[in-house]
Amino acid sequence: MTTPHSNYLKGGAALALAMALAACGGGGGNPGAVGGGAGGNASPVPPVTPLAPTVSIGFVDAGGQSSNTLTGATPLTVRALVRDPAGKPLPNVLVSFATDAELAVFSPTAGTSLSDASGNASVTMRTASLAAGGAGKVTATAVIGGATVTSESNYSVGATALSFSALRLSQASIPAYGSTEVSLDVLANGAKYTAQQVVVKFSSACVAAGKATLVATSATNNGTAQAVYRDQGCGNNDVITATADGVATPASATLQIAPPAAASVQFVSAVPNDKSIVIQGQGGINRTETATLRFRVFDIFDRPLVGQRVDFSVAPAGAVTLNKASDTTDQNGEVITTVNSRSSPTTFRVQATLPQTATANRPDISTTSDSIVVTTGLPVQRSVSLSVGTANLEGWSFDSGPTTPATTFNILLADGFGNPVADGTPVVFQTNMGAIGSSNKGGCNTLNGGCSVDFRTQNPREPQPNTPATPCNTGAGASPDATRRGVATICASTTDGVETQFAKSAVFFSGGFADNVFLNGGAQLSKVVATAIGPVPADDPLVFTLQLNDLNLNPLPAGSTVAVTGIANGNVVGVVPDIVPNIFPHNKSGADDPTGNTVDGNQGSTHRFTITSAGQKPCTAGSVATFDVTVTSPRGAVTSYPFRVTFSCP
Repeated sequence: MTTPHSNYLKGGAALALAMALAACGGGGGNPGAVGGGAGGNASPVPPVTPLAPTVSIGFVDAGGQSSNTLTGATPLTVRALVRDPAGKPLPNVLVSFATDAELAVFSPTAGTSLSDASGNASVTMRTASLAAGGAGKVTATAVIGGATVTSESNYSVGATALSFSALRLSQASIPAYGSTEVSLDVLANGAKYTAQQVVVKFSSACVAAGKATLVATSATNNGTAQAVYRDQGCGNNDVITATADGVATPASATLQIAPPAAASVQFVSAVPNDKSIVIQGQGGINRTETATLRFRVFDIFDRPLVGQRVDFSVAPAGAVTLNKASDTTDQNGEVITTVNSRSSPTTFRVQATLPQTATANRPDISTTSDSIVVTTGLPVQRSVSLSVGTANLEGWSFDSGPTTPATTFNILLADGFGNPVADGTPVVFQTNMGAIGSSNKGGCNTLNGGCSVDFRTQNPREPQPNTPATPCNTGAGASPDATRRGVATICASTTDGVETQFAKSAVFFSGGFADNVFLNGGAQLSKVVATAIGPVPADDPLVFTLQLNDLNLNPLPAGSTVAVTGIANGNVVGVVPDIVPNIFPHNKSGADDPTGNTVDGNQGSTHRFTITSAGQKPCTAGSVATFDVTVTSPRGAVTSYPFRVTFSCP
């Protein structure tokens, strides 16, 4: 048998012989021709192809046996044998391995290796995943003497069949809030699978409910996955389950967990939030006759306790109707009960008790709610109160405008027990002069039993009898509106759905000028002719009073100033009061009549003036003092009255 190497050598010898013959002319042949045989009839020598270096691939399993079947449990070693053209092993040659990344991966991950003294370069090949399957090829590439040499070999990948061992618990039974270690092995063909890490997923009902902690995933270490389970108030037996990709059958185990002991019952809330309900049958806007109370049961680790019976009672007994005598705590540890008001105002508390049971060796555990008030019925007529900030407004000839009100009206409402009515009770306001309320509401809704509206001065300024018709001037208990010029009547009303409750008030549309002034309750003064007083003793102070009225004999606007100006030969001791006060309508006897029904006579304010002589004391000669009394309204209307006082010596 002839080897390629021997053929290569023989071909070289023949070539040398032919070249020698050609140099000699060759045995009678044509000179210079390469040939053989007599007469130049020898055949030509064929060309010789040089031999190249080679790379060959092989697969062996962990036992060193030849195999091209790859599984997750059986990785393969890929070997590439590198030879020179003479077939001798080549050491220290860099070989690069490549394959389908979805089927297999190499170790080292770069997929490169240097050939050893025997010419072998090797890498470890594992499945890309436990689910990988199919067929592929490995390509080995090396560069030798500037030439690239490659080789290929095929292999098959079988999906790895994994299974679990039994799920192990270091403690199969734990106390409340205790812990245990959970572990299991991942197996391949009955042995621990260590070829690569497997991610094991753990789960349980109590973990999902937030009643226990357990890592969701744990990677195997030498084929074993471990985790720690810690109870957080589960209170029941819990089934722990393990799953993993590539493992068909989950593993599970039941952990016995002792229920936690109850420690406290706590009051959580009462609805309505203001802890107040209305008297039975009284209702009210946004009010209710029912209160809802919530309590929560906690265990010794201050966590909500589920499935506990709680009993309820009312203190004092019979104050309200208890609608539910017991309840069982939900997943948040909460229980709920409701109560309904009765016909009387009162305060009460609800007590929640966790009773002693055969399995709970402890006394009863209880707590009470905050105090809850039963009050705030519907408004009653005798508790309707209407008031106004300023009663004498500069409004006879002045419009207060849409943004700055002339004054404010306040309404207060209470129920038959003297408690403020429910928030949101609507009150309607009406007036026969000016305007009241806002553009979107002719009234207001109560807050804590009261509310306010703005009033402005404008037309109409002349009252008409009972126009408009209001609850205050028509129907039972009503009275006619005031018809005096410059007096406006305001009506506020509300209803309980059956009866209407109302109240009325009155204000002045005062003129800014003091058109009617009376001295000492008698003579009316002139603005043109000085009022003469005296003679009066020069050694004594002069004291007199003036009543200041507007054109309708109503008071001047509140806040008008009163002063003595331009005095000569005299001194001003004082003016009391020097400002027109807030004056409500009143009758002749001086009694206030805020409704305006009995308003009569002069309504103006009275002021006391004290003047002294400027002469020498004791008096040696008589003198005459002159001065003006000047009244200025808040809007700047000025009225002056001249005076002439004669002082005489005794």
